[in-house]
Amino acid sequence: MSLTAPAPARVTESLGTLVVRGLLAGIVAGLLAGAVAFVVGEPHIDSAIAIEEAAAEPAEHSHEAAETAGHTHGDEDEPLVTRDGQRAGLFLATGLAGAALGAVFAVATYYARRSSSLSPPVLALVTAALGWLAIEAVPFAKYPANPPAVGDPDTIDQRTLLWLAAVVLGLAAVGIAGVVLRALRARATPMTRIVVTVATFVVVVVAGYLMLPTIDEVSDDFPATLLWQFRVSSLAVQATLWLVLGLAFAWLTERASRSESRTTAA
Repeated sequence: MSLTAPAPARVTESLGTLVVRGLLAGIVAGLLAGAVAFVVGEPHIDSAIAIEEAAAEPAEHSHEAAETAGHTHGDEDEPLVTRDGQRAGLFLATGLAGAALGAVFAVATYYARRSSSLSPPVLALVTAALGWLAIEAVPFAKYPANPPAVGDPDTIDQRTLLWLAAVVLGLAAVGIAGVVLRALRARATPMTRIVVTVATFVVVVVAGYLMLPTIDEVSDDFPATLLWQFRVSSLAVQATLWLVLGLAFAWLTERASRSESRTTAA
């Protein structure tokens, strides 16, 4: 892949064409990410659920004893979706999520082509890397993923809002670093541009981390190894999603470009 491409290759592709391409790439990326989640992540989720159920057994025994004594009445709550149902719906969920992400990714790539001198395939890979950095890496470093047995149900709304704030922080950091890079394009050497851009990104992220509150709801008796394995598997799933999305989009773009070149030559 060359680093530069002629303007016609970028101009002739409409937004609709890129969105369809993003949907296809996103579905493939979502299904592969679902496969990684099924193989790597599901065993750790099962282990965490087993710990949660073991901790809840004393309360269940007390409830059963109270019902036997006639102090309480009512049916035992059953989960709306069983674990087998969750496993069956895993690929559907990741496929749909990948398709949605692919459409957003295509729109971002469409507008990025207007101001970038990179070839469309290389630009797709760079956009995927920046997307993973902003939407996954920055929030994860501040609020890492936790297994089902970790976390207070009463704070789930607060934790969700803080995670969204961390996503906004990541997007802002990447955007500000991009503006700095463009401003220095004609004023500094390549190495200076890289150093200043990276430093800007780090400063914005660190400042945001200091303003966001810290949440640590992991109990001392929860196995540290299981927690670490779950978080690593979560990172692996997200890395698979973004990597395959970028590669699939770049491959489809390069294939379309070659087809257009052959048609033009003919």
